[in-house]
Amino acid sequence: MVEPVRGDIADVIHRRADDPLRRWTIERAVLTSDNPALERTVRRSRDDVSALRLDLEVKGQRIMLPGAGLPWFLTVFGRDTLITAYQTLVAGPTLAKGALLGLARLQGTRCDDFTDEEPGKILHEVRSGELTRTGAKPYGPYYGTADATQLWLILLSEYWRWSRDDDTVRQLRANALAALRWIDEYGDRDGDGYVEYATRSPEGLGNQCWRDSPDGVCFADGRIPALPVATCDLQGYTYDAKMRLAELADWPLADRGLARRLRAEAAALYERFNRDFWIPERGGYYAVGLDGDKNRIDAKTSNMGHLLWSGIVPPDRAESVVRQLMSDDMFSGWGIRTLSREERLYNALGYHLGTVWPHDNSLAALGLVRYGYREEANRICLALIEAAEQFGYRLPEAMSGFERERLLFAVPYPTACSPQAWAAGAPLALVRAMLDLQPVGGRLSMDPDIPPEIGRIASDRIRAFGQCWEIEAVGRTGYVRLSDT
Repeated sequence: MVEPVRGDIADVIHRRADDPLRRWTIERAVLTSDNPALERTVRRSRDDVSALRLDLEVKGQRIMLPGAGLPWFLTVFGRDTLITAYQTLVAGPTLAKGALLGLARLQGTRCDDFTDEEPGKILHEVRSGELTRTGAKPYGPYYGTADATQLWLILLSEYWRWSRDDDTVRQLRANALAALRWIDEYGDRDGDGYVEYATRSPEGLGNQCWRDSPDGVCFADGRIPALPVATCDLQGYTYDAKMRLAELADWPLADRGLARRLRAEAAALYERFNRDFWIPERGGYYAVGLDGDKNRIDAKTSNMGHLLWSGIVPPDRAESVVRQLMSDDMFSGWGIRTLSREERLYNALGYHLGTVWPHDNSLAALGLVRYGYREEANRICLALIEAAEQFGYRLPEAMSGFERERLLFAVPYPTACSPQAWAAGAPLALVRAMLDLQPVGGRLSMDPDIPPEIGRIASDRIRAFGQCWEIEAVGRTGYVRLSDT
């Protein structure tokens, strides 16, 4: 396991202890563009991620990571931290490394019904208020999330792809194998090959995916499913995590047997998922989940964008998924709604029932690029950049799902966090989507498709593989090269 960080805040101030968030801020890549809104939004994102920095001691371990958001969630969330670190890898790897190490220190080691802790599980949330200290609430930390463990493995892989830091991956080998065991032994509660969730705590969350409000997962007719629930995004993350861990097993972990096993398991999940979650009616789409009786939860949701990001969608179904996501019922003009207007519980101001979330859309944009739908990805990128301009170049946690052509301006969700970490990370993910910037075999690869409204994008001090790179792109042309500095 990872050794704990020791010292106090004075160690950080005087640089005797590592502060990955500060180092990321100082060393980050700097972007310039012909589009002032994009340039200012990216700059604001950097400042917001930095401003959310937290220095916490939890269970005797010290962690320094960005909090989820102000004013409601200024604390560490596993899911939020991991997605933010993934989004911002294009600006430098140190935040991702800090997130991996910090969350590994607090990885679950035992079964605790009150906190939903299980061996190998990555935490959901940390709180330190009076109710937590007296034991009335389970947040010191709370482990009620079914996706942070897979996201930790995905980030470990992506960090390695950008850094080729074999030593850190080997250092975290035991954590990675523990996370894998959690997926297979605890995440799959009934042995059906899917990760499900159902809290054991009287104070626990009902929904333990990113749609974690009480009605965030629902049927098309408005019914709330019986637990346990296996949402589609959890299966996509699990597929991606196993494929990525197989790559790490091939290379820094040097375990070819594990690699073969994981690829076989991922292939079986791919086939099973595309049999059980696909709904051919209403134009063809993926169910948001399976309920406790294995019924398809048939609402159309933005989670389909996460499936594209994970790569679990067969190429011959991608067009149907993209058509659903970009339809008038799901694309508001400012981004993809969390829930289609066709569904009974749709509410343009419902937390997960029709709002537009920037982080959700940034993952969808990356997924669209993965499948070659560049025009659709650019529509999302431009919509969010134009929305950011209306909010002082800061994307809020969520916006309303009201139709853009009807109101002409973006409406924030009334109690949205601002700044919020994965909303702040979204612009960097959008830049990566437009550039299609990828680490491949120790070099950076780029296949740009920059909208005319953006013009030129350039950046220097991009850190990858222990070296600095610079890029420039206009339209579908550009270059990537090692920096002279």
